[in-house]
Parts: sequence; C-alpha cells; structure tokens
Amino acid sequence: MTLIEQKQETSMIYFYKESMKRRLTLFVIAIFTFLISFSQAPEKPGSAEIYEDIKKLNFLGSVLYLAAHPDDENTRLISYFANNVHARTAYLSITRGDGGQNLIGPEIRELLGVIRTNELLRARQTDGGEQFFTRANDFGYSKHPDETLKLWNKEEVLKDVVKVIREFQPDLIINRFDAESAGRTHGHHTSSAILSLEAFDLAADPEFKAYGLDAWKTPRVFFNTHWWFYGSREKFEEVDKSEMIAFDTGVYFPTLGLSNSEISSLSRSMHKSQGFGSTGTRGTEMEYIELLKGNMPSDKQNVFEGVNTTWSRVKGGEEIKTILQKVQIEFDFTDPSKSLPDLIKAYQMILALEDSHWKAQKLPEIKDIIAACTGLYLEAAAAQEYSTQNQTIKVRLEATNRSSEDIVLNSVRLLPQAKSMDFKIDLKDNIPFGKEIEIEVGKNAKMTTPYWLEERGSLGMYEVKDSLNIGRPLSFRPHQVVFNLVVSGVQMDYTRQIVYKFNDPVNGEVYQPFEILPAMVSSIASKVIIFSDGAPKEIPVIVKAFKDDAKGSIQLEVPEGWEVSPQKKEFTINSKGEDLTLNFTVKPSSDQSQGFIRPVIVANGEKFTKALVEINYDHIPKQSILLPSESKVVRLNIRKNGKDIGYVKGAGDEVPKYLKQIGFSITEISPEQISERSLDKYDAVIMGIRAYNTVPELESKQKYLLDYVKKGGNLIVQYNTSHNLVVKENLAPYSLTLSRDRITDETAPVSFLNKDHEILNYPNSIKTEDFDGWVQERGLYFPNQWSEEFTPVLSFKENGDPAMNGSLLVAKYGEGHYIYTGLSFFRELPAGVPGAYKLFANMISVGNNDLEQEIKE
Repeated sequence: MTLIEQKQETSMIYFYKESMKRRLTLFVIAIFTFLISFSQAPEKPGSAEIYEDIKKLNFLGSVLYLAAHPDDENTRLISYFANNVHARTAYLSITRGDGGQNLIGPEIRELLGVIRTNELLRARQTDGGEQFFTRANDFGYSKHPDETLKLWNKEEVLKDVVKVIREFQPDLIINRFDAESAGRTHGHHTSSAILSLEAFDLAADPEFKAYGLDAWKTPRVFFNTHWWFYGSREKFEEVDKSEMIAFDTGVYFPTLGLSNSEISSLSRSMHKSQGFGSTGTRGTEMEYIELLKGNMPSDKQNVFEGVNTTWSRVKGGEEIKTILQKVQIEFDFTDPSKSLPDLIKAYQMILALEDSHWKAQKLPEIKDIIAACTGLYLEAAAAQEYSTQNQTIKVRLEATNRSSEDIVLNSVRLLPQAKSMDFKIDLKDNIPFGKEIEIEVGKNAKMTTPYWLEERGSLGMYEVKDSLNIGRPLSFRPHQVVFNLVVSGVQMDYTRQIVYKFNDPVNGEVYQPFEILPAMVSSIASKVIIFSDGAPKEIPVIVKAFKDDAKGSIQLEVPEGWEVSPQKKEFTINSKGEDLTLNFTVKPSSDQSQGFIRPVIVANGEKFTKALVEINYDHIPKQSILLPSESKVVRLNIRKNGKDIGYVKGAGDEVPKYLKQIGFSITEISPEQISERSLDKYDAVIMGIRAYNTVPELESKQKYLLDYVKKGGNLIVQYNTSHNLVVKENLAPYSLTLSRDRITDETAPVSFLNKDHEILNYPNSIKTEDFDGWVQERGLYFPNQWSEEFTPVLSFKENGDPAMNGSLLVAKYGEGHYIYTGLSFFRELPAGVPGAYKLFANMISVGNNDLEQEIKE
C-alpha cells in the first residue's frame, strides 16, 4: 500500500467513524424523542448511513420472522439479520396485541391495538426491520390453539400468512414458537407456529389460491429455540444441536459504539404499553434456530446456503453487481456524490430488469441512496393539520440540492388527483426552492382511520374490505406529492407524503400526520353510563366541527323503552376546531335493561355518526381514529352500603370512573398520602390493577394499608402478576401465593363455594346469571395457594381443567376485611356488565352491612 493509499484509508476510516458517531447521536435522538415522527419526517442520512445502505443494496436475501403478538419478536435476531447480514428482514405479527394490558394509559382492546401497532413500527425503525400483520384479532389469553384457530377463522388467517409470504418472498422463515406446544403455553403462540408451517407448504403450492398471487417456495423454515423452552440452561446444554444453527447475536459494531444486543434492547423498549423496557447487554449472546422443514445447510456458517444473495440472482444483474461492488469499495465518506455516476448507471439497469420483485425492492433503495449522496431534501408540508372533504388546502413544497450535481425539478404531480405542475427549475447547490401550492381534497376523499377498524369485526377477526390492505401495518394515505427530477440527465420520481409541520415553542420542529376528517363528529364522554335507579340523567353530547360555519341538527337515538328529550337540537359552530356541548335528558326503562345511545348529526342532508378518538403519546405518532359514536347505557337495580372510597391507581386503570357512576365518592390516593391514620375516613380502600407491580412506593406503605384493615377497614386488592411485585412479603395479612392461573373463556361456568357468604348476598343478591355477558375473560393471575384464614367464594371451570377457586378470596383481619380478586373488573366495568357492578358494590359493602355474622366461622 502506498503512502497516499494509507492516508486515503486513514482519512476514510476517520470520516467513517466520525460519521457513524453522528449517526449514533441521531439514532439515539430518534429513539428517545418524539419531535420527528418516524412516518412523517424526511430522512437526512449521513455518509455512514449511506454506506450501510449501499451494503444492503448489494445483498439480495430476505428473512421473515413470525410470531403471535407485538413484543413476541426476537429483536436480537431481527437486528442481527438487518444490520449485520444486511438482509431484508421483517416481522409478521399475527395480531396487533389488542387483548393485552396497557401500562401507559386507559386504552384497551382496539385502541390498544392501534398503540401497539405503532410501537412495533417504532421497534422496526430502531432495529432495521419491516412489519406485517394479519386480520386476526387478539381476543385475549387462550389456553389451546384449537380455541384460538376457531375464533381466528383459521382458513382466513392462513390465507393472510400465505399472502405475506408470497409478497415478501422470504429465503428464510423463522418462528418464535413451537407448533408442538399445545396446552403448555398461550394458544396464540402455538397457533402462530402452526399457521407458519402450513403456510410454508401452501405458499409453494400453485393450486392454493390467495389473493391472485403466484406461488413462492421458501427453502427452509426454522424454530427460534431457547433454553427456556427446555426448562433450564443446563438441560439445553445437553440437547442434540445437530439440527440447529447458532448465531452470536452479541456482535459489536465499533463505529456505532453499540452491540447488536444494545440495539435490540432499544428496539424492545419501544413496547412501552407492555412495560417491556429493556437494558442493553454486552458480550457474546448466542441464538439458536432449529430446522423444521426444508434442507439443512451443510455449512452452518451460511444459513442462506443454496440461495444466491448477490445481484447475479436476477437476470441482467451481473453487470449491476459489478458496478455496485465498485461503488461499495470506492465509496468516499468525505464526498458521497462521487458515487453518483455509477449509482445512476445501476439505477437505469435496475429500472430495465424483468424481475418485478427485486426491481420493486431495489429501485426505492437506490433512489434513496442517490438522493442521499446529493443531500437532496424534498418535503410537502400542509399549512393545516387536517382537511375535510371538498376543501382546498395550502401545501408548502421544498426542494433543496446540497451538492454540485446537476439536478432539475422538472414537475410535481399531486395525488390522488394526478394533477401535474411544471417547474423546470435548476436546483443549484444549497439554494432551496420553495413554492406554496393548493391541493384539492375531493368530495369522496377517504377519511383517515386505521383500515382494520373501518368495519365491525368479530371477536377473533377484523373485517377488511380491501384485500390490498391485508398485511399492511397502517392505512395507505393517498394524499402525496410526486417530485419528478432529472438527476444528471436521468429522470427519477420521488414520492413524499403530505405531512403537517409546525414550530413548537419548546420542542421546535414538530411533524404530525396530515388527516382527512369528517366535517363534524360527536361524542359522549363516557362509553358506559349506568342508571342505578329510575331517575333520568342529563347526557352531554359534544359536537366538534372541522370546517367553518358548521350548521346542523343533532338527535339522540335511545333503546326501545327509554325516553329522551328534547327530540332534536339545532346548532351552529362558527370556526373549525371549535366544539360545543348539547345536553339531552335520558330516562331509563322501568325494568333492568341495556342498550346503546347514538348521537346523529344531520347537515345539508348528510348524516354524521362518527366519533373522533385521538391518541397522543410521546413515543408514537399522533393517531386519529374514527369510530361509531355510541355509548352503552345500563338500567341497573343496584344497592350499596358505604360511600367514601379511597383508590390507589394502578396501570391503565379506569375503574374509579365507572364506580362513580353508581354513586360512590372516589378519592384517588397517591402513595405519598398513605400514612398511619390517613385511610381511616374511607369505607373501603381499593388497590388498582397491578398497583403492586407498578407503584414502587407501596413497598414502604403496605404496613399502613394492613393496619387500616386491622382497625376495621375494607381493603380490596385487584389483580397483580407474581413477576416484579414491589411488595415481596406481606402482600396480604396471611399467606397468599399468586400464580398464572386464569379463566380465559368469558362464558366459563361459575359455581358458588359459599352461597350464604355476605359478598354474594348483601346488599345485592348475586346469581349465576350475573356472570352472563362478561367479556374477554373471567379473570387472570389468580392465587393458587392461600392460608385457611381466607374464604374462597367463587369457582370456575373450563375445558375440562380442574376447577379454579382463587378468583375471589375474603379474609377477616382484626376488625376489618381483606379481599383479593383476580376477576377482570377492569374489562367488565367499561363494558357495562351489570353483574360485575353488583358484585363490586358488594365487595365495597363488606363490613358495612350491619350484619352480626362472621365472614369465616
């Protein structure tokens, strides 16, 4: 090597390291701030990022990882294949995690699914993967794949998996779970593996029809095994690994200053609603995949054996391979634009390829690299956050070339109207071009909302009308601008989604999605309204307008036998973005009943029946969801004793809101307020769901809670998990062991272990019929061992399993009562289940019924 070459190499390494340091800084900023949304902000890659993208451009291989839920994926393997191997890597999550718990807010079910979908996208942004889904709805924990696949509609979900395989065309499929684990783990987990293995065969079968796609044969499918599938590390060390391939996924990237494991931990920490923050590790970290179908590579160092992962894989690719290898070898970190002549030549060759699959994958990649090498910045930012149908909005275009390369902005095309505007502007080095234009949002423009929530689905499946959406993580947003450029004499189109950008006084530049919304929406604050007697209630209905001078009338539809007044109200809203509240008086039926009330707006002969739900957390883009505007109403004959309730909130806990509706006075208690005598004024104190998992201060406050019971108080503890309890001892005044026992069938038969127990009789008489209409499950994480001081009240039995008696335990302690319950009141109360309200009122009333009998004799 000559002295000049040595200096050039030293310079390249220096700039590479400096650039990668910058990349790391931007990487960390992107992960830990919300100023720039991953789906809205233009990318601004540096030299090191461009170089990594070139290496990815030169690798023609793909890996599909498959499991059941958000957070099931192995981010170490996904990051390893994406960043170390440079393969196109994706995660197919069968569900969107709608049935889980939410540790960051009150959203459950479909709204939680929206959050977890976007958390997965943030995770993939972090580890370099892509994301897919099926139409399966996470209906909650399942004990067996037979139940899961029945509720999911196995044949339809199988078609969805085949669709993703045929579109993605993976060279490897890796399952997170074992298809032979039925009955030993979550039924969704086992089902995901079963579906994967069946889809592996069906995707290669030209006789199997799925959305008109051609067959694709993946060479091999693996199971990503782990020592915990075998019970211990020691047992796993003894296992025959001849059918396994091992990877050291703890590889270190010196230029990043991060190990692959640290990157994967950052990715996993995006699952914030599940509380899956992860601490990065360093050093060797082995992962194993076990062959399930296909041929085992003879060279276990080459999992892609038999698959050509170079450009010679495609017809006409050999010359592309030669050119792009030269680009990679000669890449100049100080001036990436030196690669442009070869990149543009390769672009034209890729454009001419016959192979539609790799052409579709690699054209966007090489165009992005060409843009990055010129520092090209393109943006289309709307002047307002949203638009309604049949409206004209202003959009600010920006095009900036930050290189000496000859680039001409030829024209722009506005989608979906396909309207073109000619410019013929030479983009000089670092001289920005800006132009304000107007775009029309048509009268039939599609509203912004998650596509899988547009129609009512079933318990186990979402209804998706447009099959093109199946597999997509998010709805396609049609309002885009296509910049037609001429780069060094070659035409290229760059598409940019219209976004909303504004300056925040604190956070600076903020990007949000640009939304298409109805002219008007309506909502009722509470999704469930309980009438505990026959007295009428005033129901406030909020009407919000998204256009100026909105006029119309609104009426409230009520169930048969219910009454509403007035029948209709006229309204005017002068300015868009404003809302007003209109009150209706609703009188319930004389007998116990339930149904829905629905606001209906009529304006200019058009009906508006949607409510807008906005989700805005720091770690995901702002979400706008349009759902039917309705609230469940329940006429309930309920009695209660005790009024003043103290409530220590847990995770994603809305129980207090619903207890207030039946007349309890709820005071939310912070841990700091718990002291020796601070609880004495309450008729009952309730611990929110998972409070002993999520409120660390309770470790030092538990003695005061138990003293409150001993002095005559009533303490109700809702479910916790045995993992990460902040109170290691004395969770209860007597011995109590939590387990993973749960009753997942919401219709599972219930029997009363002590029919004369106070909690089943006062002040409300509880019958087995009060357990009709429960949703998703009976309960979860029941205790499975308890001391004799506890009285079990209920027994549930499902699927021929032994009866579970730990869902509701009551113990007398001193002068008061301690109640532990794993019943899922956090789901049943928001769903307006009458029996759940009656039973909860009885729990609160224990000790306040003026009974002369002991709970336990």
